[in-house]
Amino acid sequence: MSTKDWIEKDYYATLGVQKSASSDEIKKSYRKRARESHPDHNPGDSGAEERFKDVSEAYAVLGDEAKRREYDEMRSLFGSGQFRRNARGPGGPGGQPFDVSDLFGGAAGGGDRRFGGAGFQDLFSSIFSGGGGAGGPARARGPAKGRDIETEVALDFGDAVRGVTLPLTLRAPGICDTCAGSGAKPGTSPVTCQVCHGAGVTTRNQGSFSFSEPCRNCQGVGTVVEEKCPECHGTGGVTKTRTLNVRFPAGVADGQRIRLNGRGEPGERGGPAGDLYVHVKVRPDELFGRTGDDLTLTVPITFPEAVLGTDLRVPTLDGTVTLRVPPGTPSGRVLRARGKGVVRRDGKAGDLLVTLDVVVPAGVSDEARAALEAFAEQTPPAAREHLDARVRRFS
Repeated sequence: MSTKDWIEKDYYATLGVQKSASSDEIKKSYRKRARESHPDHNPGDSGAEERFKDVSEAYAVLGDEAKRREYDEMRSLFGSGQFRRNARGPGGPGGQPFDVSDLFGGAAGGGDRRFGGAGFQDLFSSIFSGGGGAGGPARARGPAKGRDIETEVALDFGDAVRGVTLPLTLRAPGICDTCAGSGAKPGTSPVTCQVCHGAGVTTRNQGSFSFSEPCRNCQGVGTVVEEKCPECHGTGGVTKTRTLNVRFPAGVADGQRIRLNGRGEPGERGGPAGDLYVHVKVRPDELFGRTGDDLTLTVPITFPEAVLGTDLRVPTLDGTVTLRVPPGTPSGRVLRARGKGVVRRDGKAGDLLVTLDVVVPAGVSDEARAALEAFAEQTPPAAREHLDARVRRFS
């Protein structure tokens, strides 16, 4: 968009919101209007594409807090009438005369307090040249960065806990091998843009002001591909199959997203590549569960083992460990094997939490029944007095 648009276009009206609207209100209105005006939802409507562009342009400014602030300041300044010239001379009808010294506190460098004491040239070079500094020119945009891409990988439970390196095959955009990403036909190179002379921006004068914007001839890159690569047609990238070796760190969790810098879609004409995001799905294990950095395991024990106590030999992910079950252990008690869990980034490991499940047999032999009855006679009753007291109320 040109800087002139900031003066002439009312982006608030385009989005249908008030100037005092919050960021959430602006975003909500933009989504609604973008959906309503999208060309795919308006087949045969030649004006839908233009309306969609207007809505997108308005949100590009109002959706950015810094741009919105500059836009409001400039609209307020130009819309206040202070820049209208009085055709009949000072004192006559037609508005106040144009006087730069009155507006900015004098030519001696006083500056308008609304803009932090910045001078006339500082203010407008910042607004119209993209914030390039006092009097500084707008900078070239350069080759655009490639888009980020995403993929999903399923890991075995043990691999996720220990860490693993796996080959990952992608069918996605990559750098064109024919032109090495330059977009130019082999044997040729991009040439300096004759319109902007390699600056990537063009400047035009309008009255007392200079307006800078990205060069339309080279799209702000500064170079032009005269003879395009036959493989990528000048973009510098093609869709192809490629294989990457991806390292998944120890302890990676289900649902975690790993970012690989510069492994996404390549930028156009040699621009920096985007990033690759790998979403991790961890397959459940038949024995172990996981809670944070701790592994969990449920082990069944018999009633005599719970009563008399025993030594249990249980598996871990990389071996076995022996745990002591003390006499009189109730069902559901958790034993801890320290350091047998997930290894953390600091080198320390979580624990293995073993839950004991006392198994009650469905049937017993006559000898076992007789032994249990004898055991019951010698065992004190369970402490149920508080329950019996409540039961007696209804008796």
